[in-house]
Amino acid sequence: MIGSLRGTVLERITPSTVLVEVAGVGYLVTVTPRVFAELEPTTTCFLYVHHHIREDAQTLYGFTGRDERECFNILLGAHGIGPAMALAILGTHSPRGLHHIIITSDLGALTMVPGVGKKTAERLLVELRGKFDAFDVAPSNGPSGRGDVVGRSSPVADLREALLGLGYGNDEIRDVMSELTPADGAALDQMLRDALAILGARRA
Repeated sequence: MIGSLRGTVLERITPSTVLVEVAGVGYLVTVTPRVFAELEPTTTCFLYVHHHIREDAQTLYGFTGRDERECFNILLGAHGIGPAMALAILGTHSPRGLHHIIITSDLGALTMVPGVGKKTAERLLVELRGKFDAFDVAPSNGPSGRGDVVGRSSPVADLREALLGLGYGNDEIRDVMSELTPADGAALDQMLRDALAILGARRA
């Protein structure tokens, strides 16, 4: 089983796959859009890897953080969630953001993931509750051991609420979020400007 890769990015194959050379061997690794954007050709990289094995194929899923890989594994344990859906969820929400969504039962934020409808989101909120307690998805700064996650909105949830308040529909918001893939710590005003620029261009 392959648990990690350290090497050089040779090329980007598709919007979700990169070719990483390690000691003369090239590995095709499937990643989230955010990770894909970071892995520029000729740069060195280190990826935590989930080695997914089926009877007819083997696929490597790569993550820049250990928490992302552990979160991916937890998602795979949920009923009806395969690697593609788990990757889509992590492409929309960071582990910290997803943890906040689960503990606050933020159904709207979860349905922003492409392919996740209301019924699937409701089931995931139930199945995933308590599953993230096995590892830390944020620095342990507070008495809860979860840092500043509790009581704090995720960037994605804040942006969704702002766009809803401006009159945009869920489908439009979901599409624009799939392009933005905001990271933790991103400023809401900047994400909102970027989202409005994309939405404005589409409506022009």
